[in-house]
Amino acid sequence: MRIVTVGIIVLIISLFFPSIGQAKPEISGQNAILMEQSTGRVLFEKNAHDPESIASITKIMTAIIAIESGKMQEKAKTSRKAIYTEGSSIYLEQGEKMTINDLVYGLMLRSGNDAAVAISEHIGGSEEGFVYLMNEKAKWLGMNHTHFDNPHGLDSDSHYSSAYDMAILMSYAMKNKTFRKITGAQSYLSENRTYSWQNKNKLLTQYYDYCTGGKTGYTKKTGRTLVSSAEKDGMSLIAVTLDAPDDWRDHIQMFEWGFTNYDMEKIAEEKSISFKLNESSKVMSGYMQDDIAYPLTDKEKAKVTNQLYIVKDASEITSERIGKNVFYLDGKEIAETDVLRNEQKLEQRKTIFESFISLLQQVVGVGVKW
Repeated sequence: MRIVTVGIIVLIISLFFPSIGQAKPEISGQNAILMEQSTGRVLFEKNAHDPESIASITKIMTAIIAIESGKMQEKAKTSRKAIYTEGSSIYLEQGEKMTINDLVYGLMLRSGNDAAVAISEHIGGSEEGFVYLMNEKAKWLGMNHTHFDNPHGLDSDSHYSSAYDMAILMSYAMKNKTFRKITGAQSYLSENRTYSWQNKNKLLTQYYDYCTGGKTGYTKKTGRTLVSSAEKDGMSLIAVTLDAPDDWRDHIQMFEWGFTNYDMEKIAEEKSISFKLNESSKVMSGYMQDDIAYPLTDKEKAKVTNQLYIVKDASEITSERIGKNVFYLDGKEIAETDVLRNEQKLEQRKTIFESFISLLQQVVGVGVKW
């Protein structure tokens, strides 16, 4: 049972911040951001692009690389370098063998610096090799104000990121089922231990019912850093604060402000459409490929517009995609969905149906007639 419920926390915040539904959050952190996970829309920011020291929230990158390596069930042998890494620890012993899976739990729940080094040496061949992978992944994700020197986040002049970059990283990581399971665990028992590791993220374990995961960080030089995720009413939010002495409250305040002021509004749905290339052309049919939801305030919902773009020779084109439907908010593009040839979509459905019938025939062992 959680020590403090979300209702009590929100009540306390509302007493001190009665305008939480209208005014933007007042944040103790020097840097902060609130991002909607699926679209990447920034709902709130404060010095979000400034590169800063980030401490142990670094381990989000270490964890996702380990998970994506496909080596989670392999056992890593703990080196002397790993056990003598300063700072927080899961108390590995030299020569001890532990699965990468268990090490990642120790990394994320207990912020084990020894676990970070053990993971990096096993997956990267060396700590330096793993750090190279971290920086390559950062470039691939578009983390343009980030550079990693190590897998744990201990202070270094050339180890830094921004609140925005860390939100991008967390948004990406939360798409991974294994990462979500690990970061959302309140405790974990390793096969190498007789006691469970308890998650240090009190936002998840005590303070906020809607929290789904995150990572804490702290060094004396950097201060408190925190990345967290929360989900409510079909909306998933990512919050980041750097150098924030009151980070638990900062994140709850940002989440509640975001959930109060924004809704995930469906701006496009998968459906057939009819259109004409010009006044003299015949009516043609197409298919809107995707459902799209976007975080909007009540005032913004009426401001969303769209423009349909179809290639001029759509009647003769042989490829599946014949255009796109682009959505705008205050003149700024916010989303788009492909327009397909309608018959192409019907062919896809036919192929899927035929594949299902073929599979059914294999399962039951007889012909199926309709």
